[in-house]
Amino acid sequence: MTSEPQTRTAANRLGLDYAAEAARMGPPVVPIIDGHAHINGSRAAAVWKRAAEAFGVTRVYSQTQLAQAAAVRGVLGDMIRFVAIPEYMAEDRLHAQTRGFYENLEPWYHEFGARMLKFWNAPRMRDFVEESGGDAAEMSRFDSEWRLKIALRAKELGMNLMVHVADPDTWFATKYADAGRYGTKRFQYESLHRLLEQTGMRCLAAHMGGWPEDLGFLRELLARHPRMVLDTSATKWMIRELSKHPRAELLAFLEEHAGRIIFGSDIVTHDDHLMATDPDDPKFGATLANSEAEAFDLYASRYWALRTMLETDYDGESAIADPDLAMVDPEHHDGMSAPKLSGKALPGEVLSVLYRGAAEGSLEKWYES
Repeated sequence: MTSEPQTRTAANRLGLDYAAEAARMGPPVVPIIDGHAHINGSRAAAVWKRAAEAFGVTRVYSQTQLAQAAAVRGVLGDMIRFVAIPEYMAEDRLHAQTRGFYENLEPWYHEFGARMLKFWNAPRMRDFVEESGGDAAEMSRFDSEWRLKIALRAKELGMNLMVHVADPDTWFATKYADAGRYGTKRFQYESLHRLLEQTGMRCLAAHMGGWPEDLGFLRELLARHPRMVLDTSATKWMIRELSKHPRAELLAFLEEHAGRIIFGSDIVTHDDHLMATDPDDPKFGATLANSEAEAFDLYASRYWALRTMLETDYDGESAIADPDLAMVDPEHHDGMSAPKLSGKALPGEVLSVLYRGAAEGSLEKWYES
């Protein structure tokens, strides 16, 4: 695909020149709105901007750390819209998820124009809350006392919800195999149903609602909550699971729910990606890039993979390593293994809605006030 193979990394197993790949693909059918990313670090934001523009992305809805929002906005300007999030890395995680988040709604709304807030409620929230000495049974529910209080205050301000409900099936087969502790995958949705039915809020359910493996379940979810939309974020997860669906089935689902499925990447940027780090230093052990070039590849790889799956008839391995494969089958996979990427070659009218029309009919309107 490129005459000058690049260094192979987890974000670029195939040695692609992503800038050349973007030029080869050409502009998308319409400029893309990325409804789900995490843009942090002013230097990293500039690198992300180059990757985004190369692949035709003109706006991003970002879960940026509050302390970095001003600097990131200084780089991206009107290209970015902020989603209010708790201070995940705060020393007191329990406070950050409760009173701290409640108090931060004001600066998020008034200073940074956030019109959506994020409740992250993966099953491992139970572990994080217990580490902070909190009531895991309480805080692991979407309709806990504090979550409900925060949601109702956000509603008063005119804000909407984004939620992370469940993790991949691969995780429920491994990390969450103890259903007595974490609950079944379907159980994760029970408190979300209660929250949405009690508040009546509009909601973006991230990562294809947390269940891209089961389109039938997603049909039920969208039918139950008519004010809900989904996004395609968590690129590795989406590539692995959406590739498995026959083209006709995925196309039928997207056509049936046109306007309710939003393009999203889940790209995470950080200035640490732009510098060489010591893998033995626990602060940097999981760093996914060690230079500006590697950071560009990391960010660009997500847009390359999603556009390749959605627009083309490509049939081969993903360019991005997927550690979930080794997690469920360590005998046959390692950390650089990747799943099949099955291109769906979706029609232009479907891509137009997925890439832009759906966001214009939901997120863009939510942020007009």
